[in-house]
Amino acid sequence: MAVDAKIIAVSYLNTIPFIYGLRHHSKFGAELLLAPPADCYKNFVEGKADIALMPAAMVPSLPDAEIVTDYCIGASGDVRTVVVVSNTPIERVQRILLDPHSKTSVQLCGYLAKNLWHIEPEWVELDDYALLDTPTDGDAYLIIGDKVFDNEGKFRYSYDLASEWHRTTGLPFAFAVWVARKGLSYDIHDELQAAFTFGVEHIYEAILESDYADRDYAYEYLTRNIDFLFDIQKHNALKKFWDFGLKVKPKVNPG
Repeated sequence: MAVDAKIIAVSYLNTIPFIYGLRHHSKFGAELLLAPPADCYKNFVEGKADIALMPAAMVPSLPDAEIVTDYCIGASGDVRTVVVVSNTPIERVQRILLDPHSKTSVQLCGYLAKNLWHIEPEWVELDDYALLDTPTDGDAYLIIGDKVFDNEGKFRYSYDLASEWHRTTGLPFAFAVWVARKGLSYDIHDELQAAFTFGVEHIYEAILESDYADRDYAYEYLTRNIDFLFDIQKHNALKKFWDFGLKVKPKVNPG
């Protein structure tokens, strides 16, 4: 069945099994767009996509959408690509500069600041990644996605947000889930499920076909750090996360 729908997914390493499944599942055909997580939300609400890999923090704000498939971008331990880094211990951090590419990670950082780290930092948007090359004492930096690999080992302190969430709640976490507009055919839901199953079962092939074929960390990351199954524990985790609400509103960096 060819599907006449527009799908938007995250343009990071953690999504390539899904992309592989969408491109190679024999019954599936749809227009596929790739974007950072925050832009997945923007394109969906603007009607430019019918199905989206949605930042988990934004799902409650979408009354015309429903979660579909048993798949997500999640983690049951270290996720590795959502971290707060600093040369100052987190309990002494005065300001956290926030990667604007992920609304979920920003709000998760706020949850941990209140419930685990017990700090009340100033929240500022990270508008220039070059700041990571000249970090300021007392500042911490939330960074996500592929850029984390380029900054591993550069800071004295690194806090993996999935691991920190598990430390305080005992639960895994889901950073993004698949949503579709309500009323979309259930045949499409079934085809999505089948395509994603195919992709997750062919992670090695997905890497070889991607731009990450020469990255020695790719396979370990996708099979040890990322947990693609959206199970009952991750449902419970998101319920807890959503009940906390959206607390963090970063200011524009004054420089």
